[in-house]
Amino acid sequence: MTSPAGPAADPAAIATTPATASTASAGSAANAAASSLAAVPLTQIFVRLKLSLLRNGLKGSSKRKAAYFSSLAFALVVGFFVTLGLALLHGNVHAGTVVVLLAALLALGWAFMPLFFPTGDETLDPSRLVMLPLRPRPLVRALLASSLVGIGPLFTLCLAVGSVLAVARGAAGAVAAVVAAPLLVLGCVTLARAVATANVRLLSSRKGRDLAILSGLLIAVGGQLVNFGSQRLFQAGGLTALEPVEAVVRWLPPATAIGMVDSASEGAYGVAAAQLALTVAAVAALLWFWERSLTRLMVTPDGSTIAAARPTKDRGAGGVWSLLPAGRTGAAVQRTLRYAVRDPKTKAAWVTALAIGMIIPVFNALQGTGSVYLACFGASMLGMQMYNQFGQDTSAFWMVAQTISNTRDAYVELRARAVALGLVTVPFTVLVTVVTAAVIGDWSAFPAATGLSLALLGSMLCTGALASARFPYSIPSDGAFKNVVPGQAGLAWAGIFGGLLVSAVISAPVIALTIWLNAADHRAISWIVLPVGVAWGALATWAGLRLSAPTVARKLPEILSAVSKG
Repeated sequence: MTSPAGPAADPAAIATTPATASTASAGSAANAAASSLAAVPLTQIFVRLKLSLLRNGLKGSSKRKAAYFSSLAFALVVGFFVTLGLALLHGNVHAGTVVVLLAALLALGWAFMPLFFPTGDETLDPSRLVMLPLRPRPLVRALLASSLVGIGPLFTLCLAVGSVLAVARGAAGAVAAVVAAPLLVLGCVTLARAVATANVRLLSSRKGRDLAILSGLLIAVGGQLVNFGSQRLFQAGGLTALEPVEAVVRWLPPATAIGMVDSASEGAYGVAAAQLALTVAAVAALLWFWERSLTRLMVTPDGSTIAAARPTKDRGAGGVWSLLPAGRTGAAVQRTLRYAVRDPKTKAAWVTALAIGMIIPVFNALQGTGSVYLACFGASMLGMQMYNQFGQDTSAFWMVAQTISNTRDAYVELRARAVALGLVTVPFTVLVTVVTAAVIGDWSAFPAATGLSLALLGSMLCTGALASARFPYSIPSDGAFKNVVPGQAGLAWAGIFGGLLVSAVISAPVIALTIWLNAADHRAISWIVLPVGVAWGALATWAGLRLSAPTVARKLPEILSAVSKG
């Protein structure tokens, strides 16, 4: 008797149908592909993946190709000449000092550059691999191998080769050089990976983006420090003054790799062996730390995977905010100050202005080439924060625009923003002048310098309000170093440079009074510039707000359209 299901119910018949046969063959092919993939070492897979990322990133974009190949050519050219220059130091009495300190600076750069530019290499984020069945130790080896592919490791290898050529002498030095160059590169790359993995949650957060935006400030401050240090160095007798520092740094990995070559070349084989052991131990410790950080990253949930949110405190309007006046003025002041703390680009602009405004006058004073009146530079840096006030709000300005219906509303809004700036800029301007006068020791010029700085600050608040009303432009939200959207650069330049010129004209009477008092040797009464400067700055600010308010109220739709293009 035949089964109700018919012949198809027979398992043997099922296996012999064409569709099932093709499915079985597809499964066999998939299993074979998986087996062949499993046979490939993980390190090889990751190296090929890194090369694929580099190749695919250049497809379809001529700008990316031009940027990458120009960067590669620049790195090769600079690396060649730096290697040649270091090799020419061979036999110089200070060669060891130079290359050991260079190795330390190289390692420092590798440690912190990934924190400043986290988007420069997508493979710095191992959290993308958390869903894959990978063990930490093989993953560390694979990531380390793939990290050695790129422009950075190539340039580092050039510097390492040049450094060992500068100090290697004799057979022992040559053998040590062969070991030291790859050890230095390995130590730098491992250090960068360990630091990046330990801070990967920071790099992918808003704080990490803030850090990337502030990298330009840190580089600028570092440049001033290098400039100041180099001047002091040559005044102190050249590279000889760095020998005590080098004696300490040569025992700090991975600079110990270069110190090992120098020691082996001088015949200090025991010292060279100790430095080699220290270098290897440091690399091993970094690899262990990297593996531990990677394991913790793979098994620890981040904030986005935690279901229950922690209770938040009701901050309200207490604390220092309670000191602000009630109504629109207090709300606008609080909003402006919160933007300065929370918005990455506004924060970067503020911190840059504060830092550079302090560094330039103080460092010039420390070098003996400054003047108390150079504190006006700090006032000008801070006054520029008044420019493009509405553009700093980006697309959120439409909410503010809904509350502006007449000239009075516009005036109160601009006045509140000027008050918010004044709460920071006025005390900071006085502080910069005090520090500069203390370093130089010229307290007699302090009142006049303070008055002149405040007059210039008030003039820039005036022109900043006018520029915000007449030359608003949009600030793009993407890109750490993009401050103007395409097509509005002319507006930005017109507002900033036009405002600077007009500010100089507005503060010209106070400048002329200061110059006359100093030229006529009336420094005993130069204190009069302080009250005159304060009054002049306040009057200029008030006039600028009054003149700008009608323009804002009249051109509000145009301003909203201009600042919303980003």
